[in-house]
Amino acid sequence: MVPDWFKERISRFRERVSTIPDDLWVKCPACTNQIYKGEWERALKVCPRCGYHFRLTAAERLDMTVDPDSFVPFGLDLPDADPLDFPEYLDKLQAHRSRTGLNDAIIAGTAAVEGYPVVLSITDSHFMMGSVGAVFGEVFVRTVERATDLRLPFIIISGSGGGMRMQEGLISLMQMAKMASAVDRLHQARLPYVAVLTDPTMAGALASFASLGDIIISEPRVQMGFAGSRVIANLRTSISTRAHTSEFHQQHGQIDILVPRSQVRHALARLLAIIHPNRDLKAEAAADA
Repeated sequence: MVPDWFKERISRFRERVSTIPDDLWVKCPACTNQIYKGEWERALKVCPRCGYHFRLTAAERLDMTVDPDSFVPFGLDLPDADPLDFPEYLDKLQAHRSRTGLNDAIIAGTAAVEGYPVVLSITDSHFMMGSVGAVFGEVFVRTVERATDLRLPFIIISGSGGGMRMQEGLISLMQMAKMASAVDRLHQARLPYVAVLTDPTMAGALASFASLGDIIISEPRVQMGFAGSRVIANLRTSISTRAHTSEFHQQHGQIDILVPRSQVRHALARLLAIIHPNRDLKAEAAADA
């Protein structure tokens, strides 16, 4: 027989435990360390034990990259593209919009990075894994054209792990050439293009816009490559899992520099000070006129 007083103490303890919120701790998928959520957020969602960089939303990435209140989005709310009349595709798009608050997997606008004006795009893996469709491609091209018109550097922060969007078939594949052509026109205008690669950067994203930057920087331990590990396994070939990391790509000349998340904003500002030092947008526009 368990004494009544002991049962009462157990009951009180369970009541206290039940009042503790379930979301106070975050488990790191890399080292399985339990991280206090407040500490995790202060560290910009980087594991303090192993340095694993958690995936961010476009809004979170924007807040930590550009100067406060400097981002002015472009009004590029384009109509849906469903060229194949793919079953339930439009419903899936609407579900992702409701969940993320985004119109598509990319946002774009003008901003300032430590005072340097730029045109900026950020892709979001939380919207259909950041996959590229007709709307994504058109937003990218129009953003590059806006950078050309404003004579400003173009920065893209890539977090696209879904490649080209299969629900749009060949139309989505055509975006690779379309976006590459837009970047080429930016190069012809002699304006800098900086690509910041974050986890994940895979497939058609890496094969097109993400690998075309004049300067390519990346966060540590980013998953990147063209084909995923499951696809490679089906090909019955042996490729080291390390080949799908930003460290491997940096050692083989595909990435210029690895930058921890807390230093990305300052690293971009230092680059801009070298490759496009004019902070006065109005003066530059007047000079070009």
